[in-house]
Amino acid sequence: MAKSRNNLLGVGGQRKKLSRAEQQGAGSARTADRKVAEDKKQELVRKMRERAEAQTATTAAEPGEQDDASPSAAQS
Repeated sequence: MAKSRNNLLGVGGQRKKLSRAEQQGAGSARTADRKVAEDKKQELVRKMRERAEAQTATTAAEPGEQDDASPSAAQS
């Protein structure tokens, strides 16, 4: 906690200083970098989900084929 009332550091966080271009509405390279990083993350998550779905599909198909064969043999 801050020791004096004039020093509010840590109470609500710090606000970053805006450049003149940012104050006038122009975007910064920082926001572009964040967007690129977010896009990369989304692409990685998509790939991981596809791999997980493919893996579960193959593992589910293997035991499913064996399970389907055994009840039909038992019914015969």
